[in-house]
Parts: sequence; C-alpha cells; structure tokens
Amino acid sequence: MDFNPQLLVDLVKTEMPFGKYKGRLICNLPVSYLEWFNRKGFPTGKLGMLLQTMYEIKLNGLEKLLDPLKR
Repeated sequence: MDFNPQLLVDLVKTEMPFGKYKGRLICNLPVSYLEWFNRKGFPTGKLGMLLQTMYEIKLNGLEKLLDPLKR
C-alpha cells in the first residue's frame, strides 16, 4: 500500500462526524476513544482509515508529525 501524504492533512482538518466527540478534529481525539474503536472495530471507508491511522500515530508517540500541518 502506498503512503498518501494527504491522509496526514485530513487528520488535522476532518471533524469526527458522530458520537461523543462529534465536531472534534480527528487529530484531537483522546487515545482512549481510539483504543475503543480498535477493540470494537473501526468504521469502514475513509473515516475508519483516518481513525486507524490516528490510533497508530498516537500509539507510537508520533503526534509531532502533525504539528506543521496544524498551522
């Protein structure tokens, strides 16, 4: 699978469309919420890919990668 840099941009611009954190940017979701999705299953489609990517970024302590994109 090829890496798509647009995915990182989408993490800092896309809001969660439903649930407890509706309206919050995906990059700002708490790790506990992402862990819950990891246990229960990520949604299908682009949203699921974004949530899963954010989970991996937070799991590996790589949030700093997104800092330049937040400006």
